[in-house]
Amino acid sequence: MTTDPLLLMGEVDAATSRLLRTAASFDTADLAAASLLPGWTRGHVLAHLARNADGFVNLLTAARTGAALPMYASLEARTADIEAGSSRPPAAHLDDLRRTADLFSEAVAAMPADAWAATVQARKGPWPAALLVWGRLREIEVHHLDLAADYRAADWSETFAHRLLREAASHHATGPTPPSMVLRLDGSEHEVVIGERVDAPVVAGPASDLAAWLIGRADGALLSVTPDGPLPTPPEWI
Repeated sequence: MTTDPLLLMGEVDAATSRLLRTAASFDTADLAAASLLPGWTRGHVLAHLARNADGFVNLLTAARTGAALPMYASLEARTADIEAGSSRPPAAHLDDLRRTADLFSEAVAAMPADAWAATVQARKGPWPAALLVWGRLREIEVHHLDLAADYRAADWSETFAHRLLREAASHHATGPTPPSMVLRLDGSEHEVVIGERVDAPVVAGPASDLAAWLIGRADGALLSVTPDGPLPTPPEWI
């Protein structure tokens, strides 16, 4: 998948349209139902996605203007905003998602070329502005799964799944105790190694299923492991 933020906006727009279709299908009872995230309803997930768009707008503005704008005022404010928005009516959720998606698109369009070289202060530390569009795409696609609706990792584009797989594998490989495993993509001789290759189990499957498993969004039931035995346990993902 391209790293060019402007080219990635086509992917963001498509992912946003899919998300909006799912959100438009929810009634009040649907929004109050549990998501795949512990302690969060679907309403919490949608409220988070809207506030996340606001946060990315703040970071894009910081990159463009040089202002010291954080992604969120504070972690406490982020949590409070998500909680306050979680129980809104369906129409309010949908309007908020549309509005904030438009604001994100406008903020990307306003970025001069040199602003993409800036570093901004994201929720977990400094982050290259050039990766903000990828970050938003990742949030939409992963949290769409968390809505526990009719959207699966298999619905991800092949390019998105491959990039997320590599990112998750790199994250796990640089942790304090990386699990040893070899990830093998179906239909390819390409492998991704985490930890030590020697005696490491080989976990094979489609890129989307491997990526979803690595980030804790799937149990790995569709994956195979060689030699026979239990799947390794991936560390917690970001």
